[in-house]
Amino acid sequence: MTELADLALEAALEAGALLLERFGAPARGIGSKSSATDLVSDADRDAEALIVARLHAARPDDAIIAEEGGGHLGTSGLSWYVDPLDGTINYLYGIPHWCVTLACADADGGIVGVIHDPGRRETFVAERARGAFLDRRVLGVSTEADLGKALVATGFGYDADVRRRQGSIVARVLPQVRDIRRCGSAALDLAWVAAGRYDGYFESGINPWDVEAGILLVREAGGRVTRLDGIADDGRPAVVATNAPLHEPLRRLLARSPTAAA
Repeated sequence: MTELADLALEAALEAGALLLERFGAPARGIGSKSSATDLVSDADRDAEALIVARLHAARPDDAIIAEEGGGHLGTSGLSWYVDPLDGTINYLYGIPHWCVTLACADADGGIVGVIHDPGRRETFVAERARGAFLDRRVLGVSTEADLGKALVATGFGYDADVRRRQGSIVARVLPQVRDIRRCGSAALDLAWVAAGRYDGYFESGINPWDVEAGILLVREAGGRVTRLDGIADDGRPAVVATNAPLHEPLRRLLARSPTAAA
């Protein structure tokens, strides 16, 4: 692996160990962010502080954009996107489906992406033009070509009005696919598309720190990822990730009109 990948992996593993040690214990410092359902805890903050410190010490000129507000401006042209705990609600409820995710990107997109799932002891790593891997095993997206047989994943926002619109989208998609999963971690959803466990994923209103690593994983595993404007009217495009044959069928199903912008 390259120096950037080694750094990302080391930071993710260290943060994952911190989070796993606290998992299942009474949570401390719980607060809300964008809404009463959007929670943050000391575990999120401490894991983020650890990652940001490691990245800044090794790469002081890089920008860091982190979910809980930690980070730095940079001058190198490289930016790190950090979600120290993707799946906070699962974590706080004792549900073992959460991860650490971080990515490094330049003006052309992702260079390195790491998604570390401490509970399952699975670590997904992608590097631009070098492939996507799960614990050194080469990843590839699924080969399913029939949308009606596709297992797809999605997620929901924290605003009640946005959730209502997202629910209507799910109602439109569900009869047209094999099934839908909503497990609570966008990063793991994308990692599982890259691994061929899911055939596709879509979600509107997502933040870059949630998906930058996963987008690189899917692309390096041979999949397609695009943006689709306006499907939930929340001002932010949806991310749509699939294998190649399912991409346009799922985009058409999600779009309010066949000409929705990419």
